[in-house]
Amino acid sequence: MPWLLLLLAGLFEVGWAVGLKYAAGFSRPLPCLLTGAAMLASIALLGLALKSLPLGSAYATWTGIGAIGTLLAGALLFGETLTPLRLLSVLLIAAGLVGLKLADG
Repeated sequence: MPWLLLLLAGLFEVGWAVGLKYAAGFSRPLPCLLTGAAMLASIALLGLALKSLPLGSAYATWTGIGAIGTLLAGALLFGETLTPLRLLSVLLIAAGLVGLKLADG
C-alpha cells in the first residue's frame, strides 16, 4: 500500500508541474488553484508513504516519477521533442526506480 501511495504522490507531482505551465506565471486563477491542490495532495500522499518506506528510496522514487511523467507530459501536451538521448535518460531513471523498489522489497 505505501508504494501505491507513493505512485499517486508522484502522479500528483506531475499534475502540479504541468499545472504550473498552464498557470502562465500565476496569471490564471483556475490553473493556479488546481496546481495548489495537486501540490497539497502530492505532499500529503508522500507523507503517508513515508510512514512505512525509507526516506531516501521514497523521495528518489517520488521525484523520479515526477521527472519521467513531466517529460512525457511535456511531449504529449506541449510538443516537446523526445530525442534518443532524452529517452535513454528517462529509461535510466526508470531503471533506478525499479532498483530502489527491488532493494526495499
